[in-house]
Amino acid sequence: MYDELTFDQCKDSKDPIVGCALEGVASVIAGIKNASVVIHSPQGCAATVGSAYDAHEIDFTQRKIGCTRLFESDVIMGASNKLKKLIKDADSTFNTKVIFVLGTCAADIIGEDMEGICRDLQSSVNARLIPIMAGGFRGNGYDGLNIGLNSLLPFIKKVEIRNKKSVNIIAPQANLNPTWWADLEWVTDILKSLDIEVQTVLSRDLSIEDLENAGVATANIILSHDVGYEFAEEMSSVHGVPLILDDIPLPIGLKNTERWLRCLGDYFNVNDKVEEIIKKGENMVTDILRKRALMMIPRYHNCRIALSADATMGIGLVRMLFEELEMIPEAILIRSNTPEARKILGDELKSLGLDSKVAFEVDGYQIKKVLKDMDVDAVLGSAWEKYMAEEVGIKIAFDILSPTNMDVYLDRAYFGYKGMLNILEIIANDWERAYRSKEIDAEKCI
Repeated sequence: MYDELTFDQCKDSKDPIVGCALEGVASVIAGIKNASVVIHSPQGCAATVGSAYDAHEIDFTQRKIGCTRLFESDVIMGASNKLKKLIKDADSTFNTKVIFVLGTCAADIIGEDMEGICRDLQSSVNARLIPIMAGGFRGNGYDGLNIGLNSLLPFIKKVEIRNKKSVNIIAPQANLNPTWWADLEWVTDILKSLDIEVQTVLSRDLSIEDLENAGVATANIILSHDVGYEFAEEMSSVHGVPLILDDIPLPIGLKNTERWLRCLGDYFNVNDKVEEIIKKGENMVTDILRKRALMMIPRYHNCRIALSADATMGIGLVRMLFEELEMIPEAILIRSNTPEARKILGDELKSLGLDSKVAFEVDGYQIKKVLKDMDVDAVLGSAWEKYMAEEVGIKIAFDILSPTNMDVYLDRAYFGYKGMLNILEIIANDWERAYRSKEIDAEKCI
Protein backbone atom coordinates (compact mmCIF):
# COMPACT_ATOMS: atom_id res chain seq x y z
CA MET A 1 0.00 0.00 0.00
CA TYR A 2 1.20 3.53 -0.68
CA ASP A 3 2.38 6.01 1.94
CA GLU A 4 -0.06 8.93 1.68
CA LEU A 5 1.33 12.40 2.26
CA THR A 6 -0.42 14.90 4.52
CA PHE A 7 -0.09 18.67 4.59
CA ASP A 8 -0.81 19.95 8.10
CA GLN A 9 -0.29 23.61 7.26
CA CYS A 10 -2.37 23.55 4.09
CA LYS A 11 -6.02 23.41 5.05
CA ASP A 12 -6.90 25.88 2.29
CA SER A 13 -5.73 25.86 -1.31
CA LYS A 14 -2.76 28.12 -1.85
CA ASP A 15 -2.30 27.70 -5.57
CA PRO A 16 -5.05 25.70 -7.36
CA ILE A 17 -4.10 23.97 -10.60
CA VAL A 18 -7.51 22.51 -11.47
CA GLY A 19 -10.18 24.81 -12.92
CA CYS A 20 -13.73 25.32 -11.70
CA ALA A 21 -16.83 23.23 -12.41
CA LEU A 22 -17.80 25.50 -15.32
CA GLU A 23 -14.61 24.53 -17.12
CA GLY A 24 -15.45 20.83 -16.81
CA VAL A 25 -19.09 21.21 -17.88
CA ALA A 26 -18.02 23.30 -20.88
CA SER A 27 -15.47 20.64 -21.86
CA VAL A 28 -18.31 18.13 -22.23
CA ILE A 29 -20.66 20.49 -24.10
CA ALA A 30 -17.94 21.67 -26.49
CA GLY A 31 -17.80 18.13 -27.91
CA ILE A 32 -21.49 18.12 -28.88
CA LYS A 33 -22.63 19.14 -32.35
CA ASN A 34 -25.83 21.10 -32.96
CA ALA A 35 -25.90 22.43 -29.41
CA SER A 36 -25.54 25.97 -28.13
CA VAL A 37 -24.70 27.45 -24.74
CA VAL A 38 -26.30 30.25 -22.74
CA ILE A 39 -24.17 31.29 -19.75
CA HIS A 40 -25.85 33.17 -16.91
CA SER A 41 -22.74 34.95 -15.69
CA PRO A 42 -20.46 37.96 -15.86
CA GLN A 43 -18.70 38.20 -19.20
CA GLY A 44 -15.46 36.66 -17.92
CA CYS A 45 -17.05 33.22 -17.60
CA ALA A 46 -17.64 33.23 -21.36
CA ALA A 47 -13.86 33.01 -21.76
CA THR A 48 -13.85 29.83 -19.67
CA VAL A 49 -16.44 28.28 -21.97
CA GLY A 50 -14.47 29.50 -24.99
CA SER A 51 -11.33 27.78 -23.70
CA ALA A 52 -13.22 24.47 -23.69
CA TYR A 53 -13.92 24.91 -27.40
CA ASP A 54 -10.23 25.73 -27.85
CA ALA A 55 -9.35 22.39 -26.22
CA HIS A 56 -11.55 20.65 -28.79
CA GLU A 57 -9.98 22.77 -31.57
CA ILE A 58 -13.38 24.06 -32.68
CA ASP A 59 -13.09 27.37 -34.49
CA PHE A 60 -15.19 30.46 -33.82
CA THR A 61 -17.52 29.88 -36.76
CA GLN A 62 -18.87 26.75 -35.08
CA ARG A 63 -19.24 28.12 -31.54
CA LYS A 64 -22.68 29.24 -30.44
CA ILE A 65 -22.29 30.93 -27.07
CA GLY A 66 -24.47 33.57 -25.43
CA CYS A 67 -23.70 35.30 -22.13
CA THR A 68 -26.06 37.41 -20.00
CA ARG A 69 -23.10 39.61 -18.94
CA LEU A 70 -24.24 40.06 -15.36
CA PHE A 71 -23.29 43.25 -13.56
CA GLU A 72 -23.27 44.14 -9.87
CA SER A 73 -26.81 45.50 -10.11
CA ASP A 74 -28.00 42.22 -11.65
CA VAL A 75 -26.53 40.20 -8.80
CA ILE A 76 -28.20 42.50 -6.25
CA MET A 77 -31.57 42.97 -7.93
CA GLY A 78 -31.86 39.69 -9.87
CA ALA A 79 -31.62 39.00 -13.59
CA SER A 80 -34.28 36.42 -14.45
CA ASN A 81 -35.76 38.53 -17.25
CA LYS A 82 -32.32 39.07 -18.73
CA LEU A 83 -31.79 35.30 -18.86
CA LYS A 84 -35.22 34.64 -20.36
CA LYS A 85 -34.64 37.16 -23.13
CA LEU A 86 -31.23 35.71 -23.96
CA ILE A 87 -32.61 32.16 -24.15
CA LYS A 88 -35.26 33.28 -26.63
CA ASP A 89 -32.69 35.23 -28.65
CA ALA A 90 -30.31 32.24 -28.68
CA ASP A 91 -33.11 29.94 -29.83
CA SER A 92 -34.03 32.13 -32.80
CA THR A 93 -30.43 33.03 -33.66
CA PHE A 94 -28.53 29.76 -33.18
CA ASN A 95 -31.30 27.40 -34.33
CA THR A 96 -29.83 24.38 -32.51
CA LYS A 97 -31.56 21.26 -31.26
CA VAL A 98 -30.37 21.80 -27.70
CA ILE A 99 -29.47 24.81 -25.58
CA PHE A 100 -27.46 24.16 -22.45
CA VAL A 101 -28.31 26.91 -19.96
CA LEU A 102 -25.40 27.19 -17.54
CA GLY A 103 -25.60 28.84 -14.16
CA THR A 104 -22.32 30.07 -12.68
CA CYS A 105 -21.20 31.37 -9.28
CA ALA A 106 -23.15 34.58 -9.86
CA ALA A 107 -26.35 32.64 -10.56
CA ASP A 108 -25.73 30.65 -7.37
CA ILE A 109 -25.36 33.88 -5.39
CA ILE A 110 -28.58 35.28 -6.86
CA GLY A 111 -30.35 31.99 -6.15
CA GLU A 112 -31.59 31.86 -9.73
CA ASP A 113 -34.14 29.12 -10.36
CA MET A 114 -32.56 27.86 -13.59
CA GLU A 115 -34.73 24.75 -13.80
CA GLY A 116 -37.92 26.74 -13.26
CA ILE A 117 -37.00 29.33 -15.89
CA CYS A 118 -36.19 26.63 -18.46
CA ARG A 119 -39.37 24.73 -17.64
CA ASP A 120 -41.50 27.88 -18.09
CA LEU A 121 -39.79 28.78 -21.38
CA GLN A 122 -39.64 25.31 -22.94
CA SER A 123 -43.01 25.55 -24.74
CA SER A 124 -42.06 28.89 -26.30
CA VAL A 125 -38.73 27.82 -27.86
CA ASN A 126 -37.78 25.19 -30.42
CA ALA A 127 -34.58 23.92 -28.78
CA ARG A 128 -34.58 21.52 -25.87
CA LEU A 129 -33.41 23.44 -22.80
CA ILE A 130 -31.00 21.73 -20.41
CA PRO A 131 -30.32 23.76 -17.24
CA ILE A 132 -27.06 23.03 -15.41
CA MET A 133 -25.69 24.76 -12.34
CA ALA A 134 -21.98 24.81 -13.08
CA GLY A 135 -20.48 27.46 -10.82
CA GLY A 136 -17.18 27.09 -9.05
CA PHE A 137 -19.08 26.70 -5.79
CA ARG A 138 -20.13 23.29 -7.14
CA GLY A 139 -16.57 22.00 -7.29
CA ASN A 140 -13.49 21.81 -9.48
CA GLY A 141 -13.03 20.95 -13.14
CA TYR A 142 -13.30 17.21 -12.53
CA ASP A 143 -16.56 17.70 -10.67
CA GLY A 144 -17.73 19.76 -13.64
CA LEU A 145 -16.87 17.01 -16.09
CA ASN A 146 -19.02 14.64 -14.05
CA ILE A 147 -21.85 17.18 -13.89
CA GLY A 148 -21.65 17.64 -17.66
CA LEU A 149 -21.64 13.91 -18.39
CA ASN A 150 -24.56 13.29 -16.04
CA SER A 151 -26.56 16.00 -17.82
CA LEU A 152 -26.45 13.82 -20.96
CA LEU A 153 -28.14 10.83 -19.34
CA PRO A 154 -31.75 12.00 -20.06
CA PHE A 155 -30.99 12.04 -23.80
CA ILE A 156 -30.17 8.32 -23.97
CA LYS A 157 -33.08 6.19 -25.13
CA LYS A 158 -33.87 2.78 -23.69
CA VAL A 159 -33.56 0.02 -26.28
CA GLU A 160 -34.35 -3.68 -26.55
CA ILE A 161 -31.87 -4.63 -29.29
CA ARG A 162 -28.12 -4.06 -28.94
CA ASN A 163 -25.24 -3.93 -31.36
CA LYS A 164 -23.34 -7.08 -30.34
CA LYS A 165 -19.83 -5.66 -30.83
CA SER A 166 -19.96 -1.97 -30.02
CA VAL A 167 -18.75 0.37 -27.29
CA ASN A 168 -19.28 3.86 -25.98
CA ILE A 169 -16.11 5.79 -25.16
CA ILE A 170 -16.43 8.07 -22.14
CA ALA A 171 -14.44 11.21 -21.22
CA PRO A 172 -11.54 11.18 -23.68
CA GLN A 173 -10.99 14.87 -22.90
CA ALA A 174 -10.22 14.13 -19.23
CA ASN A 175 -6.60 13.55 -20.20
CA LEU A 176 -3.45 15.66 -19.75
CA ASN A 177 -2.01 14.67 -23.12
CA PRO A 178 -1.79 18.07 -24.91
CA THR A 179 -3.24 16.32 -27.98
CA TRP A 180 -5.65 14.02 -26.15
CA TRP A 181 -7.69 13.46 -29.31
CA ALA A 182 -4.71 11.44 -30.61
CA ASP A 183 -5.24 8.97 -27.75
CA LEU A 184 -8.91 8.79 -28.70
CA GLU A 185 -7.89 8.08 -32.29
CA TRP A 186 -5.55 5.29 -31.18
CA VAL A 187 -8.35 3.63 -29.21
CA THR A 188 -10.87 3.94 -32.05
CA ASP A 189 -8.34 2.57 -34.55
CA ILE A 190 -7.64 -0.43 -32.30
CA LEU A 191 -11.36 -1.11 -31.91
CA LYS A 192 -11.88 -0.84 -35.66
CA SER A 193 -9.06 -3.32 -36.31
CA LEU A 194 -10.85 -5.74 -33.98
CA ASP A 195 -14.19 -5.20 -35.77
CA ILE A 196 -15.64 -3.45 -32.72
CA GLU A 197 -17.82 -0.48 -33.56
CA VAL A 198 -17.54 2.80 -31.66
CA GLN A 199 -21.18 3.69 -31.05
CA THR A 200 -20.79 7.01 -29.22
CA VAL A 201 -17.95 9.17 -27.90
CA LEU A 202 -19.05 11.17 -24.88
CA SER A 203 -18.15 13.73 -25.89
CA ARG A 204 -16.12 14.43 -28.98
CA ASP A 205 -17.71 15.35 -32.31
CA LEU A 206 -20.95 13.99 -30.85
CA SER A 207 -24.32 14.40 -32.56
CA ILE A 208 -27.57 14.41 -30.59
CA GLU A 209 -28.67 11.33 -32.58
CA ASP A 210 -25.52 9.44 -31.56
CA LEU A 211 -26.14 10.41 -27.96
CA GLU A 212 -29.72 9.18 -28.08
CA ASN A 213 -28.52 5.81 -29.40
CA ALA A 214 -25.74 5.27 -26.86
CA GLY A 215 -27.88 2.59 -25.18
CA VAL A 216 -27.43 0.13 -28.06
CA ALA A 217 -23.75 -0.41 -27.20
CA THR A 218 -22.71 -3.60 -25.44
CA ALA A 219 -20.06 -1.96 -23.24
CA ASN A 220 -18.67 1.34 -21.99
CA ILE A 221 -14.97 2.19 -21.86
CA ILE A 222 -13.77 5.17 -19.79
CA LEU A 223 -10.56 6.79 -21.03
CA SER A 224 -10.02 8.41 -17.64
CA HIS A 225 -9.42 7.48 -14.02
CA ASP A 226 -10.44 10.98 -12.95
CA VAL A 227 -14.07 11.21 -14.04
CA GLY A 228 -16.99 9.32 -15.56
CA TYR A 229 -17.59 6.49 -13.10
CA GLU A 230 -20.91 7.87 -11.84
CA PHE A 231 -22.13 8.27 -15.42
CA ALA A 232 -21.03 4.72 -16.28
CA GLU A 233 -22.74 3.28 -13.21
CA GLU A 234 -25.99 4.98 -14.20
CA MET A 235 -25.62 3.67 -17.76
CA SER A 236 -25.19 0.16 -16.36
CA SER A 237 -28.12 0.48 -13.97
CA VAL A 238 -30.64 2.13 -16.31
CA HIS A 239 -29.58 0.89 -19.75
CA GLY A 240 -27.77 -2.35 -18.92
CA VAL A 241 -24.52 -1.26 -20.60
CA PRO A 242 -21.61 -2.55 -18.45
CA LEU A 243 -18.35 -0.73 -17.81
CA ILE A 244 -15.25 -2.68 -18.85
CA LEU A 245 -11.49 -2.20 -18.44
CA ASP A 246 -12.20 0.13 -15.53
CA ASP A 247 -10.03 -1.53 -12.87
CA ILE A 248 -6.69 -1.50 -14.70
CA PRO A 249 -4.32 1.25 -15.87
CA LEU A 250 -4.85 2.79 -19.28
CA PRO A 251 -2.62 1.58 -22.18
CA ILE A 252 0.52 3.59 -21.38
CA GLY A 253 3.82 1.77 -21.84
CA LEU A 254 4.45 -1.79 -23.01
CA LYS A 255 3.07 -3.80 -20.09
CA ASN A 256 -0.06 -1.68 -19.59
CA THR A 257 -0.85 -1.66 -23.30
CA GLU A 258 -0.48 -5.44 -23.44
CA ARG A 259 -2.72 -5.89 -20.40
CA TRP A 260 -5.38 -3.45 -21.64
CA LEU A 261 -5.50 -5.08 -25.08
CA ARG A 262 -5.75 -8.61 -23.66
CA CYS A 263 -8.63 -7.61 -21.39
CA LEU A 264 -10.36 -6.11 -24.43
CA GLY A 265 -9.70 -9.28 -26.40
CA ASP A 266 -11.10 -11.48 -23.62
CA TYR A 267 -14.31 -9.47 -23.39
CA PHE A 268 -15.05 -9.48 -27.11
CA ASN A 269 -13.48 -12.88 -27.83
CA VAL A 270 -10.94 -11.52 -30.32
CA ASN A 271 -7.83 -12.83 -28.58
CA ASP A 272 -6.04 -13.98 -31.74
CA LYS A 273 -6.27 -10.54 -33.35
CA VAL A 274 -5.15 -8.90 -30.12
CA GLU A 275 -2.06 -11.12 -29.90
CA GLU A 276 -1.12 -10.06 -33.44
CA ILE A 277 -1.40 -6.39 -32.46
CA ILE A 278 0.71 -6.95 -29.34
CA LYS A 279 3.44 -8.85 -31.21
CA LYS A 280 3.63 -6.27 -33.98
CA GLY A 281 3.64 -3.34 -31.53
CA GLU A 282 6.29 -4.77 -29.22
CA ASN A 283 8.54 -5.69 -32.16
CA MET A 284 8.21 -2.15 -33.52
CA VAL A 285 9.12 -0.57 -30.17
CA THR A 286 12.03 -2.97 -29.60
CA ASP A 287 13.40 -2.40 -33.10
CA ILE A 288 13.30 1.39 -32.83
CA LEU A 289 14.78 1.52 -29.34
CA ARG A 290 17.54 -0.93 -30.30
CA LYS A 291 18.56 1.36 -33.16
CA ARG A 292 18.04 4.78 -31.64
CA ALA A 293 18.03 4.54 -27.86
CA LEU A 294 20.87 2.25 -26.88
CA MET A 295 21.70 4.34 -23.81
CA MET A 296 18.12 4.55 -22.58
CA ILE A 297 18.29 2.20 -19.58
CA PRO A 298 21.81 3.17 -18.36
CA ARG A 299 20.77 6.80 -18.61
CA TYR A 300 17.65 6.50 -16.45
CA HIS A 301 18.64 3.59 -14.18
CA ASN A 302 17.82 4.40 -10.53
CA CYS A 303 16.86 7.97 -11.36
CA ARG A 304 14.61 9.05 -8.48
CA ILE A 305 11.61 10.80 -9.91
CA ALA A 306 8.57 12.74 -8.74
CA LEU A 307 5.54 12.17 -10.95
CA SER A 308 2.88 14.91 -10.99
CA ALA A 309 -0.15 14.24 -13.18
CA ASP A 310 -3.83 13.42 -13.28
CA ALA A 311 -4.82 9.87 -12.41
CA THR A 312 -5.45 9.08 -16.08
CA MET A 313 -1.83 9.56 -17.12
CA GLY A 314 -0.16 9.21 -13.73
CA ILE A 315 -1.28 5.68 -12.89
CA GLY A 316 -0.32 4.38 -16.32
CA LEU A 317 3.10 6.03 -16.20
CA VAL A 318 4.14 4.42 -12.89
CA ARG A 319 4.77 0.95 -14.34
CA MET A 320 6.40 2.35 -17.48
CA LEU A 321 8.81 4.47 -15.45
CA PHE A 322 9.69 1.70 -12.98
CA GLU A 323 9.71 -1.51 -15.04
CA GLU A 324 10.57 -0.24 -18.49
CA LEU A 325 12.89 2.72 -17.75
CA GLU A 326 14.17 1.53 -14.34
CA MET A 327 13.40 4.86 -12.69
CA ILE A 328 12.19 4.99 -9.08
CA PRO A 329 8.91 6.88 -8.54
CA GLU A 330 9.62 8.37 -5.11
CA ALA A 331 6.56 10.66 -5.12
CA ILE A 332 3.29 10.39 -7.04
CA LEU A 333 1.14 13.53 -6.98
CA ILE A 334 -2.36 13.20 -8.42
CA ARG A 335 -4.58 16.19 -9.26
CA SER A 336 -7.89 14.38 -8.72
CA ASN A 337 -9.21 12.20 -5.91
CA THR A 338 -11.53 9.34 -6.86
CA PRO A 339 -11.98 6.05 -4.96
CA GLU A 340 -11.40 4.17 -8.22
CA ALA A 341 -8.06 5.88 -8.85
CA ARG A 342 -6.95 5.26 -5.27
CA LYS A 343 -7.64 1.54 -5.60
CA ILE A 344 -6.00 1.11 -9.02
CA LEU A 345 -2.90 3.05 -7.95
CA GLY A 346 -2.71 1.09 -4.69
CA ASP A 347 -2.92 -2.20 -6.58
CA GLU A 348 -0.21 -1.08 -9.03
CA LEU A 349 2.22 -0.01 -6.32
CA LYS A 350 1.64 -3.24 -4.39
CA SER A 351 2.26 -5.38 -7.48
CA LEU A 352 5.45 -3.43 -8.22
CA GLY A 353 6.67 -3.58 -4.61
CA LEU A 354 6.84 0.20 -4.36
CA ASP A 355 6.20 2.30 -1.26
CA SER A 356 6.07 5.67 -3.02
CA LYS A 357 4.86 8.81 -1.27
CA VAL A 358 1.41 9.61 -2.71
CA ALA A 359 -0.86 12.64 -2.52
CA PHE A 360 -4.27 13.21 -4.11
CA GLU A 361 -6.09 16.40 -5.06
CA VAL A 362 -2.85 18.37 -4.90
CA ASP A 363 -2.54 22.08 -5.54
CA GLY A 364 0.51 24.01 -6.69
CA TYR A 365 1.66 24.81 -3.17
CA GLN A 366 1.63 21.15 -2.18
CA ILE A 367 3.45 20.04 -5.32
CA LYS A 368 6.20 22.59 -4.75
CA LYS A 369 6.51 21.62 -1.08
CA VAL A 370 6.97 17.95 -1.99
CA LEU A 371 9.58 18.80 -4.61
CA LYS A 372 11.42 20.98 -2.13
CA ASP A 373 11.31 18.52 0.76
CA MET A 374 12.00 15.24 -1.06
CA ASP A 375 15.30 14.14 -2.51
CA VAL A 376 14.54 13.46 -6.19
CA ASP A 377 16.65 13.72 -9.32
CA ALA A 378 13.91 14.59 -11.79
CA VAL A 379 10.29 15.63 -12.12
CA LEU A 380 7.79 14.42 -14.70
CA GLY A 381 4.74 16.62 -15.27
CA SER A 382 3.69 19.75 -17.11
CA ALA A 383 5.27 23.16 -17.65
CA TRP A 384 4.07 24.12 -14.15
CA GLU A 385 6.13 21.36 -12.54
CA LYS A 386 9.09 22.30 -14.74
CA TYR A 387 9.07 25.85 -13.35
CA MET A 388 8.66 24.56 -9.79
CA ALA A 389 11.58 22.18 -10.26
CA GLU A 390 13.81 25.04 -11.41
CA GLU A 391 12.84 27.11 -8.38
CA VAL A 392 13.73 24.39 -5.87
CA GLY A 393 16.96 23.39 -7.65
CA ILE A 394 15.96 20.15 -9.41
CA LYS A 395 17.94 20.08 -12.63
CA ILE A 396 15.85 17.68 -14.74
CA ALA A 397 12.16 18.15 -15.53
CA PHE A 398 10.17 16.37 -18.21
CA ASP A 399 7.47 18.57 -19.73
CA ILE A 400 5.11 16.05 -21.33
CA LEU A 401 1.69 16.96 -19.92
CA SER A 402 -0.75 19.82 -20.33
CA PRO A 403 -0.15 22.75 -19.96
CA THR A 404 3.08 22.40 -21.88
CA ASN A 405 5.73 24.67 -23.34
CA MET A 406 6.26 22.27 -26.23
CA ASP A 407 5.47 23.42 -29.75
CA VAL A 408 3.04 20.81 -31.05
CA TYR A 409 2.37 20.72 -34.80
CA LEU A 410 1.42 17.06 -35.13
CA ASP A 411 -0.85 15.15 -32.78
CA ARG A 412 0.96 12.75 -30.46
CA ALA A 413 -0.80 9.79 -28.90
CA TYR A 414 0.47 8.70 -25.49
CA PHE A 415 -1.58 5.50 -25.49
CA GLY A 416 -0.25 2.37 -27.14
CA TYR A 417 3.09 1.46 -28.66
CA LYS A 418 3.78 4.58 -30.70
CA GLY A 419 2.45 6.52 -27.72
CA MET A 420 5.20 5.08 -25.54
CA LEU A 421 7.80 6.15 -28.09
CA ASN A 422 6.29 9.63 -28.20
CA ILE A 423 6.65 9.93 -24.43
CA LEU A 424 10.20 8.56 -24.50
CA GLU A 425 11.23 10.99 -27.22
CA ILE A 426 10.11 13.98 -25.14
CA ILE A 427 11.79 12.59 -22.02
CA ALA A 428 15.04 12.02 -23.92
CA ASN A 429 15.11 15.53 -25.36
CA ASP A 430 14.33 17.15 -22.00
CA TRP A 431 17.12 15.05 -20.43
CA GLU A 432 19.63 16.24 -23.03
CA ARG A 433 18.58 19.88 -22.65
CA ALA A 434 18.95 19.67 -18.88
CA TYR A 435 22.62 18.70 -19.19
CA ARG A 436 23.42 21.16 -21.95
CA SER A 437 25.66 23.91 -20.62
CA LYS A 438 24.10 27.34 -20.24
CA GLU A 439 27.41 28.94 -19.35
CA ILE A 440 29.32 28.60 -22.64
CA ASP A 441 30.84 31.85 -23.87
CA ALA A 442 30.68 31.64 -27.68
CA GLU A 443 33.37 34.31 -28.20
CA LYS A 444 35.95 32.38 -26.15
CA CYS A 445 35.31 29.28 -28.24
CA ILE A 446 36.39 30.99 -31.47
